[in-house]
Amino acid sequence: MPLTEPLAERWPLPEAHDVRDALLAAYADPARSYHDTRHLGEVLDRLDELAAHGTGYDRTTVLLAAWFHDGVYDGERDAEDRSAVWAERALAGMLSAEVVAEVARLVRLTETHQPLDEDAGGCALSDADLAILAAGPERYAEYVAAVRREYAHLADDVFAAGRAQVLQGLADKPHLFHMRWARGQWEGTARANLKRELAQLSGGVRGSCGDAGPR
Repeated sequence: MPLTEPLAERWPLPEAHDVRDALLAAYADPARSYHDTRHLGEVLDRLDELAAHGTGYDRTTVLLAAWFHDGVYDGERDAEDRSAVWAERALAGMLSAEVVAEVARLVRLTETHQPLDEDAGGCALSDADLAILAAGPERYAEYVAAVRREYAHLADDVFAAGRAQVLQGLADKPHLFHMRWARGQWEGTARANLKRELAQLSGGVRGSCGDAGPR
């Protein structure tokens, strides 16, 4: 689905263009292949889609968390925490301490994608971030290739082992999506994509490449 408006115009705090522009510059880093402005736009699109189909969540905190969730991305395991710290520092004094803390909590949640069922904001953000798993064949192939480019420094077998570990962890979850509408619309396709990619990765792999997943 194409973006409905320019990405910069979807920033939820009109008075903080400097923060928005710094985030856009981070997502536009040429070193990123998947965790880029397109990914950010798709997450925002999926959040709009969830809201349009009755999924309730606090728009300000979840949208801000979506903007910050991959603000830092370098393949290291603490990237989500560093993204949350960026949110805490950038938003301090601009919003209440409670709102800033909630934005940071939601950003950190994208490391595991395991929100509690009663956590509406966490479920919405997790579902939107993982919605790429339910993409059609062409977009899913583009996504897989883009993730591979982000780990181009790794040998094929090492990458495949790490990627398979991440995907198997997702496949082993009772459900990938938490919101009722998301589960009904995306779960089946996402599981078929995971099964197919895991089958492609199944031969002759070793080692680990850390976080070669959809985060």
